[in-house]
Amino acid sequence: MSVVVINALDVPEDGGPEIERRFAAPKHAVDGAEGVEGFQLLRPVAGESRYFVVTQWASREAFEAWRDASARVAHSDGDGGPAARKPVATGSTLLEFEVVDL
Repeated sequence: MSVVVINALDVPEDGGPEIERRFAAPKHAVDGAEGVEGFQLLRPVAGESRYFVVTQWASREAFEAWRDASARVAHSDGDGGPAARKPVATGSTLLEFEVVDL
């Protein structure tokens, strides 16, 4: 069963351009992950101030495998070490859903 994982990012009012720039390159790392079915970065326009990073996975196991391995590299300085740059988001909430086949 497909799962959708949404990372809701609290981004300061002036942080939008930087968060979009930073997610442009990692998007391609997620696109190549085994089991990924889609990736979107959603910019708030009305009724919400958070950015949403939306990924869809073929299974929960596929997401967990990426999270436990590849995500460390995607959020690092490129060679597995901690990222040297300052975080743009001031907080985040992880939301997980199963896709209902109707």
